[in-house]
Amino acid sequence: MADQRGRVLLADPRGYCAGVDRAVVAVERALEIHGAPVYVRKQIVHNKHVVATLERRGAIFVEETDEVPEGSVVVFSAHGVSPAVHEQAADRQLRTIDATCPLVTKVHQEAKRFARDDFDILLIGHRGHEEVEGTAGEAPAHIQLVDGADDVANVQVRDPEKVVWLSQTTLSVDETLATVDQLKNRFPGLQSPPSDDICYATQNRQQAVKQMAAECDLVLVVGSTNSSNSVRLVEVALEAGSRASYLVDYAAEIDEAWLDGVGTVGVTSGASVPEILVSEVLDWLAARGYADVSTVKAAEERLVFALPHELRRAEKAQATGD
Repeated sequence: MADQRGRVLLADPRGYCAGVDRAVVAVERALEIHGAPVYVRKQIVHNKHVVATLERRGAIFVEETDEVPEGSVVVFSAHGVSPAVHEQAADRQLRTIDATCPLVTKVHQEAKRFARDDFDILLIGHRGHEEVEGTAGEAPAHIQLVDGADDVANVQVRDPEKVVWLSQTTLSVDETLATVDQLKNRFPGLQSPPSDDICYATQNRQQAVKQMAAECDLVLVVGSTNSSNSVRLVEVALEAGSRASYLVDYAAEIDEAWLDGVGTVGVTSGASVPEILVSEVLDWLAARGYADVSTVKAAEERLVFALPHELRRAEKAQATGD
C-alpha cells in the first residue's frame, strides 16, 4: 500500500441514471431476443466504454437510418430522434426499438403542445447535440435554438406574449437559468415549461459536485468528451471552488502530475458512465496514496424506467411461444 498522501471525496449520486440504464439494457435485450447484429442509430449513450462493450456483443452503431439494411432491427438512442427519423425507418421497414429517455420524450411532448398552440419556442441547448436535433425536429417552424446567454441577442419572435422556453435535459442548471434570465429581460412575457426540463439526474450529479468542490484541490470526472452532462460536471466543479478539474474516460488517462500538492481529490462520473470505470479510478488513486474515501451524498435516486414497449411485447411473445 502506498503512503497516505491525501483523501478522496466520492460524489453520490454519480454514474448511470435511469434513462441510460434503460437504453443500455434495451440494446442488450434486443441482442438476446433478435440475435446479432442489432443496429443502433448514433451512440446509444455518450460513453466510449459502453459503446465498445456493446459492439463486442454484436451491436453495430451507425450515424443515420439509411445505413441500416432494410428490415433490420434498429435501436434509437437515449437522446431521442425527430419524427423525420421515424418516417425514414418506416420507409425502410426497419423494426424499431425506441430507447429515448422518458424525460427527453417529455420535452418532445411539450414542444408539440406549444407548437399546436402557436407559440414561439426558445430551445436552450447546444447546437448539433443529438437531443436538440430530435426535439427541434418535432416543430421546426416554431423552435429556435438558443445556445447559451450569448445567443439571446439573436432571438426574434412573432409575438412577445406567446413565447416559451424549453431546454436540453443535460445542461448546467445555473447556466440555463442565467440564459432564461437574459431571455426574460428581452421578453418579460416569456413562459416556462410546466415542469423543469433539466433531468433530475443531471441536477443531482451537479449538486453533489457543488457540495464537495470547495474542499477539493482536484476533481476527476469520469466521462466522455461528447457527453454533455459529464463536460458540465467539470465546469460545475471549477465554478464551485475546486482548484482543478479534468474529464477522463479511463484511469489510465490520469496524469500523475495532476496530484502534485493535492490533499483532497473529488471523484464523480457522468450519467452515462458504468461504475466499473469509477472503481478503476479509485484503485488508481489508492495505489498512489489516496485510499481514504468518504462519500458526499446529495440525493437519493430510486427512479426506474420500464423497458421500451417494443421489447416488452417481444419478451411477452417469447415467453408465450408466439
